[in-house]
Amino acid sequence: MKETLKLEEYPFTIRPLADDDGGGYLIEFPDIPGCMSDGENPEEAIVNGRDALRCCLLTLKEFGDPVPAPGTFAAASGQWRQRVPRTLHARLVERARREGVSLNTLVATMIAEGLGNRQSRRRRASYDRIRGDVGVVEHRS
Repeated sequence: MKETLKLEEYPFTIRPLADDDGGGYLIEFPDIPGCMSDGENPEEAIVNGRDALRCCLLTLKEFGDPVPAPGTFAAASGQWRQRVPRTLHARLVERARREGVSLNTLVATMIAEGLGNRQSRRRRASYDRIRGDVGVVEHRS
C-alpha cells in the first residue's frame, strides 16, 4: 500500500514580497527548512507551496532522510541555554567580534552549517551507495 502525503496538515506561513523581490506572496513550511514557493496572490502561493512541499517530502523519502511530522516545529521556541567552558565562550565571543556579528548569530550560523554539512554527507553516502548498486564507476583526478 502506498503511503499518502498529508500535505494539508503541514503548517505554513505566507507573507507579501517586496516589489524589489518580484512582488506577490511567499509561502514557507517551518517543518521542512528550505521548502518555499510563491504566487501572485495567497491562493496561488498555497497551490504552488503544496507542490513544492510534495517534492520536498518525496526527496527526503528518496534519500532515506527522516520526514518531520506536521507541526514538528510548531512547539519549538527557538531558545535554550547552553553552558560551555569559559575558554570556548571566550573564543566564540572573539570570533563574533572579528566577524562583526552577535554571539547568537555566530553560534546559530555555526550550528546551521554543521547540520547542513552532516545532511550533505549523509545524502552523498546514499548517492554513492545507489551509484554502486548500478555499477557506475567515477574517476576523479
